[in-house]
Amino acid sequence: MTNMKCEHCGNCYQWKNAFSKFGYDDGDGNVITPEVAQVLEKSGYDVKFGVWQTHNTIIYSIKKDGWEYMPSRFTGHAIGYSDPVEYLPVDILKLLEKEFPTPILFR
Repeated sequence: MTNMKCEHCGNCYQWKNAFSKFGYDDGDGNVITPEVAQVLEKSGYDVKFGVWQTHNTIIYSIKKDGWEYMPSRFTGHAIGYSDPVEYLPVDILKLLEKEFPTPILFR
């Protein structure tokens, strides 16, 4: 399990921020998008990510066996804005949740 914790409050960073234009304090915080991408790549996915202008570094493509798992403009979901839980397949969600557990506030 990847242990990425805030040095101030001790909570884990949310992997969902790697899919959000305004995640990780709009890119000004501790951006772990490359680490999230690396976990996916180790599981056989081809991942592309980059900086969204002056905002966060986000994942914009996840492919495996010719399938693109990120939404197209015709799905009703928008990359950088929609919650990845709404469009990513269960296999990917389980992998990310295992490696980056949902933070629990005020332990």
